[in-house]
Parts: sequence; structure tokens; C-alpha cells
Amino acid sequence: MFKNIVRCFAVLLLLFSAATNAYSASNTVLVVGDSLSAEYGISRGSGWVALLDQRLREQKIDASVVNASVSGETTSGGRTRLPALLSKHRPDVVIIELGANDGLRGLPVAAAEANLRGMVDVSRKAGARVLLVGMRMPPNYGRDYADKFFAMYGALSKEVKVPLAPFMLDGVAQKPELFQPDRLHPLAQAHPIILGNIWPYLQPILKTK
Repeated sequence: MFKNIVRCFAVLLLLFSAATNAYSASNTVLVVGDSLSAEYGISRGSGWVALLDQRLREQKIDASVVNASVSGETTSGGRTRLPALLSKHRPDVVIIELGANDGLRGLPVAAAEANLRGMVDVSRKAGARVLLVGMRMPPNYGRDYADKFFAMYGALSKEVKVPLAPFMLDGVAQKPELFQPDRLHPLAQAHPIILGNIWPYLQPILKTK
């Protein structure tokens, strides 16, 4: 009788342990972005990706962050690099923050959309959940182009059914004092705002296992 009780207790303990591990299992978050995520022009550790890593630790969310962002990166470059990154890091979540350099170069919106779609597809095939991060172009690039560029993110998000952080520079783009002299890259003090724009869309998929 005593042995049966011990055996049952051991089984319950294993089940509880498995359930706990399923919830708290470590996530690897891979960020594939451009200079807005690569800490261009600011001190190391002050960008939104570093702040994300800090927030995860503060909130005791078991996740590690890999920042694979490259200044000047386009959607084409990101799509080319992504398979190797997926193979190396085996992420649970992929944050795709690309498109700004396509827009600044006036590249076709359809091409950027196709590249982003390809990145979502290959990430999912690798077993990762995806967060898409949207971007707006300044109106001086032409209202028609800027509108089509911004709308592309929303349309793609709905089509492929991935969450979208609509505009990473919301609350920043409207304040010139938050930018470096080049008027393109935010100062360090803007990066907590950027994280605030991304976090509400990232948090739910972090906790899904």
C-alpha cells in the first residue's frame, strides 16, 4: 500500500514538473532588423533590443535574445541571411524589422512584400512564431508611395496571419528632438518608446508554447 502511494506521488510530481517546464521553457527570440535595431549611432546596450532583453529578465520570462540586425539591411538581404540564422539559433520567435531601407531607396513595394512573405514562410517552416514590425516612410517620398508602403505591412499581416506591431516609431517620428543629426536614426532616449510599441504584440506570442 505504501509503495503504491509513493509511486502515485512520484507520477504526480513528474506530471507537475512537465507542465511547469512546458510553460516556462526557454524561448529564443531572433531579431532580424536594420540599423533601427542594430544600435546605429548610440551606445551598445541602449537600443530597444537590449532593453527587451532587460525587460525579459526583469519579468522573469525565460527567454534569450539574439540580435542579428545589420545596419543598411534590406528585405532582400534579410531574406538571404535568414535560413542560416534559423539553422544556427533555432529560434522560437522571429521578429522581422525590415523595410525601411527598401523605402528609403524607393524600391518597389511589391518586392519588399514578397521578401517579407518569404521570411515569414521560412520562419514558420523552421517552427518559429513570427512578429512583423511595420514602418512608415516620410511624406516627402511621395504620398502615394508612402501610403502603399505602410499599407503593405497590414495587408501582409492579415494575409499570412501573423501579429503586427504597426509602426515601431510611433511617438518618435513626430518628435525631431528624438533623432540623431541625420534625422533618420533615433537617439537612445527614443528606444524605450520603440520597445513600448513592440512589446504588446510580442508578449502574447512569447508565452505561447
